[in-house]
Amino acid sequence: MNRLSDIDIDLLLTLDALLIEQNITHAASRLGISQPAMSARLARLRTILGERLFIPSPHGRGVLPSPRAESLRPLVNQVLKGISSILEPADFEPASSNRTFVVALHENPALMLGSDLLNHIRDAAPRVRLRFSLPDNSRLAAQLESGDVDVYIGVSSGAHDSWIGRKLFEDEFATAQRKGHPRGRGSLDLASFCSSSHLVVSSEGDPFTGFVDRALAGKGLHRSVLMSTQSYAMAPPIVANTDLLCTLPRRLLHRFTETLDIFAPPLPLPPVSVSAYWHPRNNDDSANIWLRSQIYLAAGLSSEQAGWQKGRPR
Repeated sequence: MNRLSDIDIDLLLTLDALLIEQNITHAASRLGISQPAMSARLARLRTILGERLFIPSPHGRGVLPSPRAESLRPLVNQVLKGISSILEPADFEPASSNRTFVVALHENPALMLGSDLLNHIRDAAPRVRLRFSLPDNSRLAAQLESGDVDVYIGVSSGAHDSWIGRKLFEDEFATAQRKGHPRGRGSLDLASFCSSSHLVVSSEGDPFTGFVDRALAGKGLHRSVLMSTQSYAMAPPIVANTDLLCTLPRRLLHRFTETLDIFAPPLPLPPVSVSAYWHPRNNDDSANIWLRSQIYLAAGLSSEQAGWQKGRPR
């Protein structure tokens, strides 16, 4: 019984060249090998397949394929085309793709990037679907490695050392109050900030103490926190309908300027840096490169910084 391992690509190319040229010298030249090397390959084919595939032409010019060789012509073409497809780069075509991309991110970056990201994707790839999922720290590394999650967006503290990352933006914090707040629209000083009532967004630890409280404590100050929520999405409408103040990333608050007035907080607060992270196995995948380019555009990077050209990444 013939074994698949007996056939290699050189023999398939030899058979293809002989079927096309029907001349051993011309077929050897087509493959860039010597005529003796071509004859040796033809002998190997005869041994493997158990019969002669080409016979000398009765007119003395070249060779003629046997019926068996002719029957192999479409199969050889199909196999060589398949091998060629394997060797070609797998270009991603956004306009025709119906792929679903999965991005793991918490509510804050989802609010800041979500609508812009979807709009960019819809413009370039109307059939592509986008799924946001909350990161599960116990599974995220495995999900990125397996491809169940394409990209993680968040702060560096949630990233694994082996992942590849790129900073999307750095955002400062701002303090918001409702339109028509009894405090007025004057700038905030520390005294009015501390005497006002506040809403805190907190998902861990003491729900009524956040990074602002720790910054105030460093100055020996304290503010009044009357309400806490775990949801960034809930904070702007709550602030818009109460007299509470809330300090959140400016990029998020600027989406609610119709109902909120925004001020610089009266004490220095470290900026928040948000990055995109992905597994090295997806670094050179054209579909994932395209997705990341759309994320970069949604984050406000230029087209040149996003680095995507149709058919291939830059």
